[in-house]
Amino acid sequence: SWSDHHPGMATEYAASLASVQEAAERIKGAVTRTPVMTCGAISSRAGRELFFKCELFQKVGAFKFRGATNAVRKHVEGGGKGPLVTHSSGNHAQALALAAKDAGLQALIVMPSNAPTVKVDAVKEYGATVVHCPPIVEERVKFAQRLLDENPGSILIPPYNHPDVMSGQGTLILEFFEQVEGGPLDAIIVPVGGGGMLSGCCVAAKGLQPNIRIFAAEPLGADDVARSMKAGELIPQTAPKTIADGLLTSMGDLTWPIIRDHVEDVITVSEEEIIEAMRLVYMRMKLVIEPSAAVGVAAALSPSFRAKEGLGRVGIVLCGGNVDIDKLPWMVCTRNPIAAKRREPAPVGGRPARNRDV
Repeated sequence: SWSDHHPGMATEYAASLASVQEAAERIKGAVTRTPVMTCGAISSRAGRELFFKCELFQKVGAFKFRGATNAVRKHVEGGGKGPLVTHSSGNHAQALALAAKDAGLQALIVMPSNAPTVKVDAVKEYGATVVHCPPIVEERVKFAQRLLDENPGSILIPPYNHPDVMSGQGTLILEFFEQVEGGPLDAIIVPVGGGGMLSGCCVAAKGLQPNIRIFAAEPLGADDVARSMKAGELIPQTAPKTIADGLLTSMGDLTWPIIRDHVEDVITVSEEEIIEAMRLVYMRMKLVIEPSAAVGVAAALSPSFRAKEGLGRVGIVLCGGNVDIDKLPWMVCTRNPIAAKRREPAPVGGRPARNRDV
């Protein structure tokens, strides 16, 4: 294991290569083996060969279905019943709703009032009950606890700080490493919010390939992981502000130790860089990714990452594709930091183009 190569580091983590491999067996047939794609134009811009693990093609449109399915199936294996309770800004909500439906269990989902409509609607479509709360992490937890208290026999399956969720997310790395052609990866870049995906990816990647380098990608407007790594202790997220709505949460006490001990660096990116990267992927790869997935691409294109030596082949997780396509961030709107640069001049002798004409 990775800890064998790094004596003195903590060895009792909430997830391991073994737990990820068990999860892969448990969820086989339920989850999609998503493709790995490449793009010469983006690789050229990054100055190295990039490989993209396309979790936007996962069921519910995001990697979260892996962890939710693993947790629900393991719960059912142990004789557990519902209802299943969680709090989520969107993708985990959809994932648990579908995993619960597949298992024939009821799901009660706490979602912040500012969650994208497309995500709220999807959760309801899967048959789950949605309870709205103020968009503050502490409120999410409080509302979820109330549901647990009011529903005897219910169980909380949190979005990231749970061993079975973390192990399920790590299964994407087992596939990624098998799918990449032409030799092993030198590094992976994984977007981070609460750290469920990043921590699962860490133990799986280091377990299979101890020398691989792992980088977290994070919005500057929600940079608790970067600040925690710098301080050497978990610093909670306070007032996150970013277009990457899937990365608003704080790390948990289970995800943080793994991230602390395995991640080499956290690459933070601005809102403008996120939007530019998202637009680039739409234009060049024709992939409908959400802003949270663009964070990893933006990190790969950032000057700080481009300056790193010895990284010829880099894997990037495109973590999801649940975005409101009627509100793509580069469309002209007052809140858009780069919209002004994109405005087309009015055609000669004609009327100005409007968004719906484009």
